[in-house]
Amino acid sequence: MRAVQIPEPGGEFEVVDRAIPEVGPTEVRVEVDACGVCHSDSYTKEGSWEGIQYPRVPGHEIAGRIDAVGADVENWSEGQRVGVGWHGDHCFTCEPCRRGEFIDCDHERVTGIDMDGGYAEYVTAPTHALARIPGELDAIDAAPLLCAGVSTFNALRKSNVQPGDVVAVQGIGGLGHLGLQYAAAAGFETVAISRGTEKRDVAFELGADHYIDSTVTDPAEELMHLGGASVLIATAPHSEAIESVVSGLAIHGQLIPLGVPDGDVGVDVIDLIENQRSIKGHSSGTARESQDALEFSSLRDITPMVETFPLEDAAAAYDHMMRNEARFRAVLVP
Repeated sequence: MRAVQIPEPGGEFEVVDRAIPEVGPTEVRVEVDACGVCHSDSYTKEGSWEGIQYPRVPGHEIAGRIDAVGADVENWSEGQRVGVGWHGDHCFTCEPCRRGEFIDCDHERVTGIDMDGGYAEYVTAPTHALARIPGELDAIDAAPLLCAGVSTFNALRKSNVQPGDVVAVQGIGGLGHLGLQYAAAAGFETVAISRGTEKRDVAFELGADHYIDSTVTDPAEELMHLGGASVLIATAPHSEAIESVVSGLAIHGQLIPLGVPDGDVGVDVIDLIENQRSIKGHSSGTARESQDALEFSSLRDITPMVETFPLEDAAAAYDHMMRNEARFRAVLVP
């Protein structure tokens, strides 16, 4: 098979021929139809994730079809359409796993980091990493939903937001353009926050009820004119942008940062004490949660805006994404 690997930390992408991987007794082998290119692939590219072994094939937004099943596999069969996301494996025995918090497993294995990922024609995965892809959802559309999609979808549904509440999405990019769609489809009063007016029209097309240009107005003040945001999903990876919106949260409002900022975030504790606001961490999702995101997306016709690249152009796709030029997700098609 063809695969794209990183040979060493900071190394260049290499298109190589590899043996098609053998399937383990509790695994399936997936023939990859599409794989999203995510900013978190930089952990593999740059070697900034502890314990990575090289060479490594990146990619954790995998959509494909089961090609082979292991001897002990039940309830999965050849030909089924499946996705594999960030959460690639858990141990079942640590304290978080015993409490059902598999995403917080002490020994979590991440697809494309701790195990080879989807920048390839085939990949193997344990069955508990599989999400079923609805028949109506194209593989190219499904792939980004297995990270960017489930992250924003899960952040909303695990928050304290209620139907009709104000939900703000800061940053209209790979994560934010999906967050807007989920918030609108779920019945929230949806606010898009971005710099300038370049993305104003697309924000309204994606379901925003309001648009705040942070270059000409204070986004926190504008949010308070709307009653404050019950939930604000921060996807722009800029610490100053995150700091600027805390005081725009409503009573019990939650700030959920999904984009890793470029520096430390300074927050005035008074802004949190007033109105009992909070900042809440959130991590992607398990396979079942990814399937929930896929099913909701199919039900409500939510799809990412994508640009496609052939597998051999993985380096170009990655650079395009890292320069923030993708509108809004880059997807590899083997």
